Amino acid sequence: MAPANVRAAQAQAPSADRRLSTLVGHLLPSSPRRAAADTSATSTLESFPTMASQEGKPLVLNVVRRAEQMLINNPSRVKEYLPITGLAEFNKLSAKLIFGADSPAIQENRVATVQCLSGTGSLRVGGEFLARHYHERTIYIPQPTWGNHPKVFTLSGLNVRSYRYYDPATCSLHFEGLLEDLGSAPSGSIVLLHACAHNPTGVDPTIEQWEQIRQLMRSKSLLPFFDSAYQGFASGSLDKDAQSVRMFVADGGELLMAQSYAKNMGLYGERVGALSIVCKSADVAVRVESQLKLVIRPMYSNPPLHGASIVATILRDSEMFNEWTLELKAMADRIINMRQQLFNALKSRGTPGDWSHIIKQIGMFTFTGLNSEQVAFMRQEYHIYMTSDGRISMAGLSMRTVPHLADAIHAAVTQLK
Repeated sequence: MAPANVRAAQAQAPSADRRLSTLVGHLLPSSPRRAAADTSATSTLESFPTMASQEGKPLVLNVVRRAEQMLINNPSRVKEYLPITGLAEFNKLSAKLIFGADSPAIQENRVATVQCLSGTGSLRVGGEFLARHYHERTIYIPQPTWGNHPKVFTLSGLNVRSYRYYDPATCSLHFEGLLEDLGSAPSGSIVLLHACAHNPTGVDPTIEQWEQIRQLMRSKSLLPFFDSAYQGFASGSLDKDAQSVRMFVADGGELLMAQSYAKNMGLYGERVGALSIVCKSADVAVRVESQLKLVIRPMYSNPPLHGASIVATILRDSEMFNEWTLELKAMADRIINMRQQLFNALKSRGTPGDWSHIIKQIGMFTFTGLNSEQVAFMRQEYHIYMTSDGRISMAGLSMRTVPHLADAIHAAVTQLK
């Protein structure tokens, strides 16, 4: 039996479990995915951001399977910890992929690259680095943007503001609003830019518009923070999808770049990404890398080996790289085809409205222009699940599911004005 004084203390103090219950007892559990619980034969999930085959099955690239088999068959492969900054070869190849092998920033050693936990981890590490060391703590993000962006940057310690990006009246870029909002941002502010295939709208600036954005940002010393989740996945060309980023690098200025291989290599569950910071000099790049280590070490210590090894295996080998680009082009072309099929299906049904934005937008997502009431109607009557803002993941569509989706959209538009 415990001494009397210990028993008395135990009687007075609430248990750890009770204290925890006091803190979180008022919270509700997060809602499960309603689509997962829908057993209807016609149930489809049109918002999940992964690439599926024509049969609706998860897609694994052939070149990824080959790379994994090569790693498995390598008897000298070990499972040691990576350095804090990750796999060095992966970092070097990732920087070349997004900036170009002939990039002056790479040739002059002005790029500090660290392996991170996919795009989200890259954004978080970059955000915390800026919160610690950059003189401005406000980041401007497009409205709308990926739902995780404001959360990531707020928890990084930055103040989040927005700039106009999408015009729902025209289903296109609100370019005048974008320029006006960035033009009024305080000098030195951070600006988040989607490198290509804007999520969730699928609307990108033209090259001419990108040049105007670049000139405005450099004139006001605004710091670009690019998020590149879809390189090669938007147009089918790795170089074309990196044009916006390379324009900013070519002028010699600084920027941050978050990369992810979840979409363009289908490595969703491997959490493979990189953060690159383009600096003014090689000396600054060395110092930046040292500070990035101090951000990463208490966060996750060091990144995982397997996914980065897959990427490095593919990027270093010219034959495998070419195979990857062909598979990547096929995925991009399939999404473009799904856009055309959906547009044709709506047109053949005589669905009211102009649906040309479906084929004008690019990348994985389409902003349909449907309102929340119409989305709820489609979920209730047609078992189709999408986000309440009307976003559709084109990557999840197939020839089998397009007619059902078109029927649902037609009914929603004609019955709910």
